[in-house]
Amino acid sequence: MRYLLLVLLPLFLSATPFKVATYNVENLFDAQYQGSEYKEYIPGKHNWNKRMMEVKLNHTAEVICDVDADIVGLQEVENANIFKQLIAKLDRVGCAYKHSAISTKKGAAIQVALLSRYPITKKHEIQVSYSPRVRNILEVDIAINGKNLTLFVNHWKSKAYKGYESKRIKYAKVLQARIARLAPSKEYIIIGDFNSDHNAYLTLEDKNNDSNGKTGFSDILKTKTEEYEMPNVGIGVHYTLWKELAVEDRWSHKFYGKRSSLDQIVLPKLMFDDKGIDYVNDSFGVFKADYLFTKKGYINRWRYKNGKHRAKGYSDHLPVFAYFDTKAYVGDGKKPVSKVIEKKRIEYLYDVESLDTNVELEDVVVVLKRGRNAIVKQSPEGRGIFLFACAGKLKEGYKYDLLVEGIKSYNGLKEIISAYKLKEKGLVRKEDYIALFSHTLVQNEIIKDLEGVYKNRYLYFKGEKMPIYFKKKKSTPKNGTKIKIHYAQIGYYKKRQLVVHSTKDFTVLE
Repeated sequence: MRYLLLVLLPLFLSATPFKVATYNVENLFDAQYQGSEYKEYIPGKHNWNKRMMEVKLNHTAEVICDVDADIVGLQEVENANIFKQLIAKLDRVGCAYKHSAISTKKGAAIQVALLSRYPITKKHEIQVSYSPRVRNILEVDIAINGKNLTLFVNHWKSKAYKGYESKRIKYAKVLQARIARLAPSKEYIIIGDFNSDHNAYLTLEDKNNDSNGKTGFSDILKTKTEEYEMPNVGIGVHYTLWKELAVEDRWSHKFYGKRSSLDQIVLPKLMFDDKGIDYVNDSFGVFKADYLFTKKGYINRWRYKNGKHRAKGYSDHLPVFAYFDTKAYVGDGKKPVSKVIEKKRIEYLYDVESLDTNVELEDVVVVLKRGRNAIVKQSPEGRGIFLFACAGKLKEGYKYDLLVEGIKSYNGLKEIISAYKLKEKGLVRKEDYIALFSHTLVQNEIIKDLEGVYKNRYLYFKGEKMPIYFKKKKSTPKNGTKIKIHYAQIGYYKKRQLVVHSTKDFTVLE
């Protein structure tokens, strides 16, 4: 099946835009032994063979064909041999790309590549390091309707396996040095898997921080800029297109449930200057065909389980894309948003449906943390609020200043869906922020020490009953079981309920 993604913009009525995409295909290897393969892809081992390679080729071609971009940057392609087979496969299924380029870093397990329906006039590789573990950046010049455009295809060092930020900073510095040597009028687009979030300066983890908080993507590549600023910035300043999307949609990769925006399309001011080639405003998106997800909603990555390839799945990344045109960039008319971060109370978040700008919450105490979720309060008597899947860096019982980027309501429960630690302020007495149960308690409070009998999704206690939900469904007590709740959240799912997050938060009494 082939999906045609059309961006319905008035500008398109009189223009012929072209589509640029980038896709990490997750280890597209051939079936010939090279000596540089990852151990899971050595032919004849782990069920990796020609038949398995054909399945992987078919799946990769299916995605590229359905994305239907005119220019596609690829990451994790083993070599020119498998790349030629991919090009032949695309041609056979009616998605031909007449022009292509691939990097040739000697000794590297994987390369970066590019497919194009427009003529390639020049190819160059930017060497970041002599080490075969450090991939080259692929630089390709393409002729588009009489205009010349340069594409930089990147695959920066991952955060795993000693993935210190200094290694990504090296990529950024080499790339910026190359950009500085370009003619001032040279139009270019930077694409690829940067192994950095669009807001890397906020998401840099302590274990990778060997650079005093400075990041390659945000600070060296200079991507903190807003779109309305782009026409007036200097050389080397860039805009990441992830900012075009709503906060909850800014992801193309998941790792143990953590969403990230590693796959990027990054633009200089020349893509906003009403000359040559320009970005088509609000055309950035993530390709999310149904088959790229499992029934449980996880990314349907290539399946490798119990030491064997399973001939199922696609990639652990989703493709991202944007449109460009030889017509002038047209802004959306929105007024510039102030970069001043307002300091607010949690109560404010209950009074608004969404955030127009980021806000800072000072002196937030983590009252309860389970996994990457948490309940936080600013004072014992104040409101609490639920942090959904964004509390990974926080510790229970500690006080912080937080930057809040996004909120939403989920079936009546107010949640913070994007937040970042600004400052840690030390350990406090979390018990001061926890209450005994009463009917005056509102959602997102934490209660403790409540005894009762569980029956048919209700807790019966002191002549009353209240809906109760156990996050670990397998640990749900049997009907008639007497239990003691050590900690529970006053949650809300269409009506008020108790939420027990972990098996350690209750005890079976009989």
